[in-house]
Amino acid sequence: MRVAVLLCVGVLGCARVPVVEDRGEPVEPVEWPMPTAEERAVMAEDAWPVPRLEALPGPPRASNFLVLGGGGEPSSNEIALEKNVRYFQRTLETLGLTPSAATVYFANGNDGQATVRYLGEGKREQFKVPEIPHLTGPSTLERFLDWVEQSARNTPQRPAFIYFTGHGGANGRNLDNNHLSLWEGDLLTVRAFGLFLNRLPSTTPVVTVMAQCYAGSFANFIYQDANPQREVVAQPRCGFFATVKTLPSVGCTPEADEADYRDYSSSFFAGLSGRGRTGQPVASADYDGDGRVSYAEAHAFAKVDEVTPDLPLSTSEAWLQRRASRQDVRRLLSRPIHEVARTGRPEQRHVVESLLKKVGFAPELSWRGNFLKATFQTEEDMAYAERLRMELLTIGMHEKLRASGKPRALAILERLLQCEGGSWDTSTAVAPVARE
Repeated sequence: MRVAVLLCVGVLGCARVPVVEDRGEPVEPVEWPMPTAEERAVMAEDAWPVPRLEALPGPPRASNFLVLGGGGEPSSNEIALEKNVRYFQRTLETLGLTPSAATVYFANGNDGQATVRYLGEGKREQFKVPEIPHLTGPSTLERFLDWVEQSARNTPQRPAFIYFTGHGGANGRNLDNNHLSLWEGDLLTVRAFGLFLNRLPSTTPVVTVMAQCYAGSFANFIYQDANPQREVVAQPRCGFFATVKTLPSVGCTPEADEADYRDYSSSFFAGLSGRGRTGQPVASADYDGDGRVSYAEAHAFAKVDEVTPDLPLSTSEAWLQRRASRQDVRRLLSRPIHEVARTGRPEQRHVVESLLKKVGFAPELSWRGNFLKATFQTEEDMAYAERLRMELLTIGMHEKLRASGKPRALAILERLLQCEGGSWDTSTAVAPVARE
């Protein structure tokens, strides 16, 4: 099995990719093919194979859970990553599921080595053995492939939910194909991630939550070959990411006190479950009042809950914002904010209203007009203003698309929103996927 994995890595570009590591260490760049400018100029939009998009029967309720966590080596395997996994398991429990419902791969797994880095007495660096209940094994590429293959064989119809809490790197020559770092030096690019998921049935929904640096690049896993120039894949896919493809994220700390943690996935799971990571109740994220919290609502909660410089992003937001021309951006950011926001969904309007208060913008003025007069004291204040800008662009581009009446584009967006409107299946305490 290991030999087959390594061969696959060589073919798909998992082992060697153009990278700027989040620790600043360069890796030799190797590019995967993209169309040239000349090829794109002569290529009609319908030149790519167009998969049939099957309508979802409803928002997917995940029942096949995978957690990939930890750093690639002890020096980057901070205790916060271990605690993120344990908070994920507590979130399962809060929502009526058992922690053993998730397959968990973390760092070196169960081999007994002390690899988790933390600060002990006197802020001295120390290492300990991973302490995660129901830990299945190490977070390696081989184990990820094992989960995909076992899921395809044993539970092919279960909607999947994949949570990654670790480190990521930027691809200096193609930011649409960044990577995440796994144990033993394995790297998993966006392209390889998408191709591996093709082993699941084309009707199986896949939802991801990723908290690594440069995570927004993984929004491209919805496209064939992870290439935004191509069509979306037939398989329903969507995801939520701590920040955009060009920026690092926060949250990887060797500090052990969870009360001080401020990061995207902490807020996302707090919004989803109604409980923060230290057990405290949080305000409800059921913004549409339908009695359940969707992934999209948890994502909205995270945008206004976390005090960080991150710029959270979802697949539908990345897809819509990519379609915006310079003229679209100028037009939407020059309109009064309340006019743009009024067509948004309940969770989007909540984000706009909350961010307006945080940055002190006037809703009757445009974003541009407010921004030119604003004085920002911190990096976080600047991030809130940028989050507001992104939210307005997403709402405005959705409205423009609705007005255009383009059936294919509307079908793609509708399915992305359906996927993002999913939640965890709490109707029964599902068992984990069987492992051989």
